Amino acid sequence: MISLSSFLNKTAVLLLSGLLSLSACSNTRDGFKDAIIPEGAKKKIAVLPVENLSGTSAPLKEIRETLIQGMTEGGIRILSEESLQSFMVKYRVRYTGGVDGVIARALKEETGVQAVLITSLELYSDQNPPKAAITSRLVSTGDEPAILWMENAGMAGDDSPGILGLGLVEDPGILRKKIVNILSASLLNYLPEEKEREWRGPGRKFYPKVSYRSSALSPGGGYTVAVAPFFNVSDRKFAGEIMALHFVRQLHAFKNLKVIEPGTIRHQLLSLRMIMDEGISLADADALFSILDADLVVSGKVREYQDYQGSWGNPRIDFSVQLLERRSRQVVWSSTSYNQGDDGVFFFDRGRVNTAHAMASQMAGAIGKMLVK
Repeated sequence: MISLSSFLNKTAVLLLSGLLSLSACSNTRDGFKDAIIPEGAKKKIAVLPVENLSGTSAPLKEIRETLIQGMTEGGIRILSEESLQSFMVKYRVRYTGGVDGVIARALKEETGVQAVLITSLELYSDQNPPKAAITSRLVSTGDEPAILWMENAGMAGDDSPGILGLGLVEDPGILRKKIVNILSASLLNYLPEEKEREWRGPGRKFYPKVSYRSSALSPGGGYTVAVAPFFNVSDRKFAGEIMALHFVRQLHAFKNLKVIEPGTIRHQLLSLRMIMDEGISLADADALFSILDADLVVSGKVREYQDYQGSWGNPRIDFSVQLLERRSRQVVWSSTSYNQGDDGVFFFDRGRVNTAHAMASQMAGAIGKMLVK
């Protein structure tokens, strides 16, 4: 038998709990719930829609869903789709290839996310053998977005055919999942202790064919680097943006280089109404040095960035790159690189490269190594 006083006490407790719960639910700003992230909890991440730089139609939604699934299974907290869509509508976010300070600050304040995952699809072909290449980076939110982690992965279905073709991958879905799993595993490996990425050196054949380095370039003390989109004169759509992403990824791997988030650079280029015909001028570089507080500006020109579809063909890349240094206002690095997939291949296609993505990554890495040595 419950006494009247005991019943009233329990009722008061339930009412108070309900009021506190209602108060917590109503604690919103412009429709977004405040996120209370306990100390020591894993990062809460917003996963932006995939940027399509492939120039073809591609299953962007499926790629993103596979990424989210891998991250969720790894214990990462993901911003809900409803909250992300509401945020993007409110701030009219159409560009998903980067974030600037305004968007990064709003994301942190209004959704509580600590980082945003930005993914770009460089290559997609579902012809047999299928090919795909994806680049992802994790960028912090807040006043000054910074690249925390960056990785890319690309492959063709016939990269490792093996004996009797047992290693061939003919299903685009399987190939796509293998690539996304590589990226997810790398991100999950980074997040617990925010480990630095292990840098993999390039093959000798991917070094520049011609290069110049000024004695004024001494990265031992560290540089802040802005990588501008490369000027594209090739037949490949978005080749300038793709090549710039390869340099961002490779230069970010070095401890003594701080690479500025590409979304911030894009925002400033638009605000300055800067159009870089035939590359970046000294006047443009001066403006970027000042507004971005950068020490080096990387720019370049892509003359060829060619992939092939089907079983027969040869990827080709031809580009030049230069670095302008703020203090001296001089070109401190200049180089020309060109390669094709069968360079140095003599027997049984050993060492052959089947995608421009794989070559571009190695070629950009070779230049990065020469810059910081």
